[in-house]
This record gives sequence, C-alpha cells and structure tokens, in this order.
Amino acid sequence: MSHFYAKISESARKTQPTARGHKSTGVKVEAASWAGKVTVELWESEGSDWFRVMMDRHEGAGDRIELARGLVGSHASVEFPHAPVSVSFG
Repeated sequence: MSHFYAKISESARKTQPTARGHKSTGVKVEAASWAGKVTVELWESEGSDWFRVMMDRHEGAGDRIELARGLVGSHASVEFPHAPVSVSFG
C-alpha cells in the first residue's frame, strides 16, 4: 500500500492524474512556468513524514532557494530558511 499520494487537482485535463510513493521512495511533485518552478517533496524518516518546498530553475530560468521544510501535519515544526523574522499562522 502506498504511503504518499500526489494529484494534479487543476489543469487542462478532464481527469485528475495521480501518483503514489512508498516510505522507501517518497514522492516529488513539480509545477513549472517559463519563469521557474516550485517543487514539493515528501519522505519518511525514522517513523515521521517530512516535507520540503523549493523554488528552482526551469529551462534555465528562475532562482533556486528552499522556501520551507518541516514535519507533515505540524505547523510548529515548519522552518522558513529565507523568510522574514516574523511568520504567523492564521
């Protein structure tokens, strides 16, 4: 049974493509434009599920920077390596 699931919820397609990942493989999704891309990675480590969000280059355009990382389901664990000093959740 898969541990991770990914889907494209909005696109020009009439159906929603999905992908599955296992604890051993994780899952990585990318959304891109000609200006760059954003990736989200999920993986399991020592019994916990982790995530990372990156802005990255695509076809030679854009910057590469880690936007956020943390434990899935725990807002208290989220780190913003390049964010302003004050970040709040509503």
